[in-house]
Amino acid sequence: MKLLLISNSTNPGEEYLDYPKNNIRDFLGPNIKKVLFIPYAAVTFSFDEYQQKVQERFAEIGYEVDSIHHYPFQGKKQAIKDAEAIVIGGGNTFQLLKLIQQQDLIETIRYEALKGKPFVGWSAGSNVACPTICTTNDMPIVEPESFHATNLVRFQINPHYLDANPEGHAGETREQRIQEFLVANPYIYVVGLREGTMLKIEDAQIKLIGPRKARIFKAGMEPRELGSDDDFDFLFE
Repeated sequence: MKLLLISNSTNPGEEYLDYPKNNIRDFLGPNIKKVLFIPYAAVTFSFDEYQQKVQERFAEIGYEVDSIHHYPFQGKKQAIKDAEAIVIGGGNTFQLLKLIQQQDLIETIRYEALKGKPFVGWSAGSNVACPTICTTNDMPIVEPESFHATNLVRFQINPHYLDANPEGHAGETREQRIQEFLVANPYIYVVGLREGTMLKIEDAQIKLIGPRKARIFKAGMEPRELGSDDDFDFLFE
């Protein structure tokens, strides 16, 4: 598989997709000319607007962006099969998964990615690469058929991972929420993926890219901080 799973699209004070664009270019390489975008996580703006937003940035690195929402229901699976690469954007993970499930695209996406078709996702797009979406940060504004996603990786990702507990906040921290997940799911790793970072999975290796470390959780273990020089291949176990 070739996966690039990005925590967030935009760093504070930067343009949309500016910080990861060169990583996306390096990952996709020069032979790919057009990518198929899945914009279904968009809620407060249209899929056309989302495609245009992504196209503006991808044009800077030499790629055309097609979007699956332009295809009829019967043609969506074939569009995924014909695509040079699959790109899934962020937004609301519950809506994203619901629409992918309703259009019966989970297994097609999974099959194409397992064959080696490049897959790029950020935020919600990274969540749906996991076994489930149970470690998303989003509100369940719609109800998907289930929480099961594409299961391209065996671990869970928590994008936008934050250590902070804001002053005056009496609710659970992000780490406490993940620990709750681990009580119910003790056999799976969770990667707290901080903003400005991403996981590249290629040639049966996992590499962290970015200036911050990832926080690794599993039931019965103390959380670990791992950086870009560390080995993440245990996540395949």
